[in-house]
Amino acid sequence: MLIYLIRHGETLGNAGRIVQRPDSPLSPAGIAQAERLARQLERKGITRIVSSDLTRAAMTSAPLQRATGASLMLHPLLQERSFGDLRGTPYAELGFDMFAPDYVPPNGESWDVFHQRVDCAWALVRDVAAATQGNLAVVTHGLVCRSLAARHLILPVGEVVPERWENTSLTIADGPAPWRVRLLNCTIHLGDLAVAPHSVSGAA
Repeated sequence: MLIYLIRHGETLGNAGRIVQRPDSPLSPAGIAQAERLARQLERKGITRIVSSDLTRAAMTSAPLQRATGASLMLHPLLQERSFGDLRGTPYAELGFDMFAPDYVPPNGESWDVFHQRVDCAWALVRDVAAATQGNLAVVTHGLVCRSLAARHLILPVGEVVPERWENTSLTIADGPAPWRVRLLNCTIHLGDLAVAPHSVSGAA
């Protein structure tokens, strides 16, 4: 089977270069991206979708569910790393690197805590995949994609884990375990909708 790993579409926060709030919706461009992605995947045998329950991921999942008729599960384990009190702050006003290895955002997640949660998310994805007849789509966030690619997926020879994950980028992994990536962080399906990314390091 295949896992289609998808980052959500562009949000108003991405476009405004703002640390995202949980309820940040897709921008008009992001809605168009999600619709384009759904058309690309309509006949790819996707029978189940597991998505982050944050607004931007749920909005990205909705057109895909309509196009494929797949069942949809929203789950908090697939949420983006929480940046706590920084959420809602423009990147230009931070004055420091919030992605630094040792930085822990106030009331947010450290890298270690975040990676531990992603490990649990991957266990969930594997369990759902094992119980699925057909292919599985996973709709989540940039840093989750990066963590999964770095720690749970086998990349093609010569490929490295991207720092930046594009909006509605598509990564395809062949299973069952070990899950091997055949397509990485691809946006060719967007065609004329592909634009320069707004978000820092492909996060959120």
